[in-house]
Amino acid sequence: MIAALELHLAEFARNWRGSVFGSFVIPLLTMLGFGVGVGGYVQGGVDGVPYLQFLVPGLLASTALQIALGESTWPVLAHMEWMKTYAAQAATPLRPVDVLGGHLLFALLRVTAGITAFLLVAAVFGALPSMWALACLPIGVLLGLAIAAPVFAYSVSVPGEVWLSVLFRFAIVPMTLFAGVFFPVEAMPVALRWLAYATPLWHAVDLCRAATLGRAPDFSLTGHLLYLALWAGAGLALAAYRFHRRLGV
Repeated sequence: MIAALELHLAEFARNWRGSVFGSFVIPLLTMLGFGVGVGGYVQGGVDGVPYLQFLVPGLLASTALQIALGESTWPVLAHMEWMKTYAAQAATPLRPVDVLGGHLLFALLRVTAGITAFLLVAAVFGALPSMWALACLPIGVLLGLAIAAPVFAYSVSVPGEVWLSVLFRFAIVPMTLFAGVFFPVEAMPVALRWLAYATPLWHAVDLCRAATLGRAPDFSLTGHLLYLALWAGAGLALAAYRFHRRLGV
């Protein structure tokens, strides 16, 4: 697994500049535009909380989601179908689970780095009123695993990249818009609320918001963690099965 991880670290060392914009600068600009710009027009904040402080934890969770997706979609398809990297690794003593684990571990390292940078910038803007905000780091990593693991399984199962666009268009974009990142889920009709509650992103947003504001989450803390762990565990099992089938070992 470590040998597989080293490959992705070597690739990242050559191409890290291109990833900085997507994983860090865009969320930062979004925080400035929505949190500082739009937030200036939100009189009284949201539930008594300034809009910037309400928005930042949502963006933290959304950043973890986007980085995990960025590493578990096109790169996975490329290594499986176009570059045949996974097949080359499987021809060595590495097992399919090692190939999967190395790339998945790299994705989680990217998530960790992205959230750490975002926390530092948010602290500079005074958007983290509680020291419990540090808990956003493990929450974001757990969300990254809950998203990346099943998407790894999806990406090695689809016949082409058009299916990755379908995933983003019909699942990821709606989830990002309606899972409580930009406004409270309670502002939506009841039927749509339950769709939001079913997404792993909403559970991470509620946990991050509770942590940064230093208050209890709206839903059970244990329930949030168990739900995210369920997505991660099921996704890992499915991804391991799909890698084993595709690499033919």
